[in-house]
Amino acid sequence: MTTTLKTPLRVRLASPRGFCAGVERAIRTVEDALARFGAPVFVRHEIVHNHHVVDRLAAMGAVFVENVDDVEPGRPVIISAHGAPAAVLEDAGARGLQAIDATCPLVHKVHAQTRRHADRGVHVYLVGHKGHPEVVGTMGQAPAGAVTLVETPGDVDLLPARDGPKAYVTQTTLSVEDAGDMIAALKKRFPDIIAPNKQDICYATTNRQDAVKAVAPDVDLFLVFGSETSSNSQRLVETALRAGAGDAALIEDAAAFDFETLAEVSTLGVSAGASAPEELVEAFLKDLAVRRTIVVETVETAREDVVFNSPLKLAG
Repeated sequence: MTTTLKTPLRVRLASPRGFCAGVERAIRTVEDALARFGAPVFVRHEIVHNHHVVDRLAAMGAVFVENVDDVEPGRPVIISAHGAPAAVLEDAGARGLQAIDATCPLVHKVHAQTRRHADRGVHVYLVGHKGHPEVVGTMGQAPAGAVTLVETPGDVDLLPARDGPKAYVTQTTLSVEDAGDMIAALKKRFPDIIAPNKQDICYATTNRQDAVKAVAPDVDLFLVFGSETSSNSQRLVETALRAGAGDAALIEDAAAFDFETLAEVSTLGVSAGASAPEELVEAFLKDLAVRRTIVVETVETAREDVVFNSPLKLAG
């Protein structure tokens, strides 16, 4: 039985939150492909890291695979928002598959930088998390050995001396603070290292972290909606704790949350990762309102109007 908690609860919603332009574009690409080609449409890897999104698209006829060898002949294959190694698109072409690239344009920018440096004989240091599909895709833009992954400042200290020009790029969904620490360590280790013309961390990641920083110091608990596999969502939890939240947690949805844990909470912060649908936040607030009298306040630190065109436009 649900216990009704009578104490009023102040809810501070961080804005911006939820879907970014790259995620919206990737989801729209799958929907457009299903409308044009019918089911099944194959998607390499989860189109974005959120099981609610993936489950909805799967119900519509999308089939998620990790290898293009698993794509049925004659069916299109969509590259996820995280991007993929260059060899994946080459393999799809060799099999005669129609590859539709839904890689976020901001990830594509990092890919282009990496290829350009490698083509010029510049060794690239990639700041990111090992095994994340975006990192795998970026490293796969250059020949083996041309890119070195660094995850911590300690990794930088252990890097061997290297002759010749060097450059760095970063995963787009990192914590701004963590990336800054890593970049500072690289610049100290290699004073002549080449920096990107603009920072690689995407605008949406930065905006969502800034919004969390504005809310977190005043809350007892900060909840971030997102999946465990979502790097940007994980970084929002870390950002909330660093910014002064009493506690912070990542949750999938209202069904996965124990509302009784809010019994001693008077102020709650809420955000959502860039791959988390806004419906998850709305459903949570609806369930919360059954249990508590809530006063909702939106804290907006930026407005976003970025739109990325779909790589697949329907005729007519």
